[in-house]
Amino acid sequence: MLRRYFISEDLDDLEAVERELEQQGINTPQIHVLSEQDANVELHHLPEVSAVLKSDVVHATELGAVVGVIAAAVVLLVAYSMGWTESAAGWVPFIFLAIVVLGFCTWEGGFIGIQEPNVHFKKFQDVLQQGKHVLFVDIDPQDEAVLNRTVRRHPKLQLAGSGEGAPGWVVRTQIYFRRFMKAMP
Repeated sequence: MLRRYFISEDLDDLEAVERELEQQGINTPQIHVLSEQDANVELHHLPEVSAVLKSDVVHATELGAVVGVIAAAVVLLVAYSMGWTESAAGWVPFIFLAIVVLGFCTWEGGFIGIQEPNVHFKKFQDVLQQGKHVLFVDIDPQDEAVLNRTVRRHPKLQLAGSGEGAPGWVVRTQIYFRRFMKAMP
């Protein structure tokens, strides 16, 4: 999927854009509003970015896990090369230590990431601090014309860039889950 970013100062206009996109087949899980004014975004019934996704916790946890795998491999390699695994205890303490090192590095990566803004949203920090809002829409390439038509009707929207969107399977899963939850009594 493709992701298009737009900047606006007007939440009423963003609410109208969201409504129009949904009427034309763009589903709610594809539309997000990033803002430092979460209460106002919620009052306008706009799909906000969750607090977890505003931080870099997911990306940093993945990096921590990569570092952890490397560190765990180093622990096992050192234990083997030094001959420590030939003792009566064998591999067990070193495997346990490798698991602890992996877990610690993963946890520490997440801990660092929760304190940082999402790597994809860092470029918007100045705009957000000015009280503006960032609308981003994940679309399939065939839906780009729908998005462009809608954006042309809203001159207050400024194109702020594009990037790689959420994987299509994630968006489809969210759509099916919402339908399932609505169908529940």
